[in-house]
Amino acid sequence: MTAPRKPGPGNPGSLLARPGYDVGYGKPPESGRFQKGKSGNPKGRPKGARNLQPALNEERMMSIIFEEAYRPITVREGTRNITVPIASAVMRSVAVNAVKGNHRSQRLFAELLASAEAAKKAFYEAWLEAAIEYKFGAAREIDRRKRRGITDVDDILPHPDHVVIDVRNGTARVVGPATREEKAKWDEWMARKVAFEDELAGLLEEWQGAADEEERNVILDDIESAQKAISTIARLLDLGG
Repeated sequence: MTAPRKPGPGNPGSLLARPGYDVGYGKPPESGRFQKGKSGNPKGRPKGARNLQPALNEERMMSIIFEEAYRPITVREGTRNITVPIASAVMRSVAVNAVKGNHRSQRLFAELLASAEAAKKAFYEAWLEAAIEYKFGAAREIDRRKRRGITDVDDILPHPDHVVIDVRNGTARVVGPATREEKAKWDEWMARKVAFEDELAGLLEEWQGAADEEERNVILDDIESAQKAISTIARLLDLGG
């Protein structure tokens, strides 16, 4: 009979004979297991390695391009130095060379200008279409609520009346609050505007009934102050006036 071989690297199967220790799939020999309290990668991740990898859902190259494009740079303009983004400096250089008759710069500048104008036109057309769709959709929702006896429409922001469509010029703008926070401020300033308008109406009556010129002049100063306040609030709320 052959004598049993001693346990060792060349004879891992001999470890099976040890009580309480199994070797198999997912259970390497004890000598090959990670030791408790010791890292399996003692050198660890190289410093800065995480930053070399692009984060999930992040276009790192695009981010780098934008950072460089808008990094400020000092350039000479006439007799003085000015600070502009690199993108502006490059475009200025292309435009200057185009004016000087450089055909390549002229072609490049024309292509960039046409592309920018087309992108801008597409953006405003999409914005106008969205604004029109929202305005009429919100108006229909308000009508639906009114038919059902629901008078609370404060959650419809912006209000369709505050979406101003200029079909002739192909523009749209919002002249009212678009969030609950803006609505709170809007209501506060509107209340002040109404208070000033009521004060103005009373001052005009007093001015008409004033007994002498001196009293009229005092009231006139108050009228002008009230008018300025109303005009300021109207501009603040983008209402005109």
